[in-house]
Amino acid sequence: MNELLMPAGSIEKMKYAFAYGADAVYLGLTDFSLRALRKGELIDETNLPDAIKIANDLNKKAYCTLNIFAYDDDIKKLYETIDIIKQAKPHALIISDFGILRVIQKNIDNIDIHISTQTNTLNSEAVKFYRDLGAKRVILARELSFKQIENIRKQVPDIELEMFIHGAQCMGYSGRCLLSDYMTEGKRKANQGNCAQACRWSYKIVEETRPNQYFELIEDEKGSHIMSTKDLCLAKYIKDLINIGIDSFKVEGRTKSLYYVSAVAKTYRNIIDNKINFDEAIYELKKVGNRGYCEGFFLGDNNSSSYSYDISKGLAGADFLGIIQKQKDDDTFEVLIKNKILLNDEVEIISPRYCEKAKIEKIYHEKKGLIDVANTNDIVDLTIKSDNNNWKEESSWALIRTIGLKE
Repeated sequence: MNELLMPAGSIEKMKYAFAYGADAVYLGLTDFSLRALRKGELIDETNLPDAIKIANDLNKKAYCTLNIFAYDDDIKKLYETIDIIKQAKPHALIISDFGILRVIQKNIDNIDIHISTQTNTLNSEAVKFYRDLGAKRVILARELSFKQIENIRKQVPDIELEMFIHGAQCMGYSGRCLLSDYMTEGKRKANQGNCAQACRWSYKIVEETRPNQYFELIEDEKGSHIMSTKDLCLAKYIKDLINIGIDSFKVEGRTKSLYYVSAVAKTYRNIIDNKINFDEAIYELKKVGNRGYCEGFFLGDNNSSSYSYDISKGLAGADFLGIIQKQKDDDTFEVLIKNKILLNDEVEIISPRYCEKAKIEKIYHEKKGLIDVANTNDIVDLTIKSDNNNWKEESSWALIRTIGLKE
């Protein structure tokens, strides 16, 4: 089986990831994860069992990340959380720190261990080392080329291998970066799950004796985002990775939107299942937030073209307009608005299996009555007309976005 592994920054995102084709998700307890999320229905000690149950009920898997670099205070918290993890029974624990690994192996049985990409696993001997420690899976470092990955698979056939195939990249080595720590005076520690993404900032220099004069850093006349990497996209090479025996394809993005998780999961599900070609896939992937795409180290020639000099934030080729909450009658749906929708707008409806054009023919607000504009965070009733109505079979998971690909 070639597992599609998606991020689950919240229970809601987890449900959409599964609906749109994920076989498994990875989620993190807030104290032990490298993504310290601050909003949404966060996954913590109180609802971790619920999250795992949802996955089990769908015959899917949920992996719990415990991949911070831990101090003794973190180890103390881990001991206090052990019973909760035991009772929740995630399908695997993703670990990078040897102290955490030791605590888990001493106190928890019958939960698989996955070795995090944070361990910078770059060679077959390291994979054998973790296998011999009892790990079921190793998540390879992003800094490997296809040939190196293929060789590791040949050298160590008796352990699962997972690799990142899509999403934001870090200018640190496999995520090991201290830039955020220094630039925030220790308040935002990257390896404690609270990265400030200082590599995405725009920098200027100041001369010591001229404190009020700032000079912009220029790189090839493109701007000053000299450390901001483009996003990884290996959609073109999924079949090659299947052929060499990679077990799990991982997408980055626990802080990304519900729309991002859904659309990316759908695209890679269709690639794995041979339902779309590369051109169709990349067209869809451009519709979600990205900083431009590259292959990173995968082709063995990572260079300056892997950096996004002119932008630091991901820009989407389509605007995410709304989440359909429920169907009220044949053509009317309750919708949570994510970006402004106008009366008579032509839109695109996506669902796990379908993508269809439609038109907004009526907007009704409970307090305002019939209106011409629905604004962000409004909950309104939309009358939606489409030539094909296949998406209505999956309306409980349907999302609304703009048509086509904008510049």
